Amino acid sequence: MIDSHCHLDHEPLLSDLPNVIERSKNIGIEKLLTISTSLESFNRITDIINKDEIIYGTIGIHPHETGKESITSDEIVNNFNKYPKIIGIGETGLDFYYENSERKKQINSFIEHIEASLKSNVPLIIHSRDAEKETFEILNEYKNKNLKILMHCFTGSFEFAKKLINLNSFFSASGIITFKNSLDLQNTFKSLPLERILIETDSPFLAPVPNRGKKNEPSFINFTAAKLAMIKGISKEDLIKITTKNFNKLFFN
Repeated sequence: MIDSHCHLDHEPLLSDLPNVIERSKNIGIEKLLTISTSLESFNRITDIINKDEIIYGTIGIHPHETGKESITSDEIVNNFNKYPKIIGIGETGLDFYYENSERKKQINSFIEHIEASLKSNVPLIIHSRDAEKETFEILNEYKNKNLKILMHCFTGSFEFAKKLINLNSFFSASGIITFKNSLDLQNTFKSLPLERILIETDSPFLAPVPNRGKKNEPSFINFTAAKLAMIKGISKEDLIKITTKNFNKLFFN
């Protein structure tokens, strides 16, 4: 089992990291991908990835942070030679719900991350909220470039998902699919091809039922896996095998 998106550099996970890792291993997690959200976050991650063999990391600036700092595609690419366990770019994308940063700055940052993904052939981890039209229009400009796309914590519409499938996107399911009011999202994941699905916690955020409201952690991914397996009509064991294979195909092929 693989948690394809967590934030081990955030509290309360960071100060309890040995126990978080132990609990992860106890439920069968074989890889944790801890996600960069800022330059400061990336600096912490370069240390965290050396704490245990199961931890990998990414480099990127979250759309919320693009008003404060920026990074070029070349600066992103240069870090892959320095840190072999940095295997992804992001999280990047567009968030027009909170708009903590100007839209133009979000878009410019998103494009730099896309360019870095193309230059390095490293997967792009995308955050998209209230920006389906703009996210797709930007990605569609690169439709013939073999861009490796992972839609993190996907909560978009089915129509958005269908368009993204045509761009060979992968989709990661978070604890949101366990929420009672997520029927539309559950139906979307029911329709998505199995070979395009991953699982994540986005911890310490979005703890799944029955731990909703608590601080999330990677070991809670068991509940998301169980719910997604039920949605797809397969065993949890098969769901875990498939999502693990999908992760390894995306990040290590």
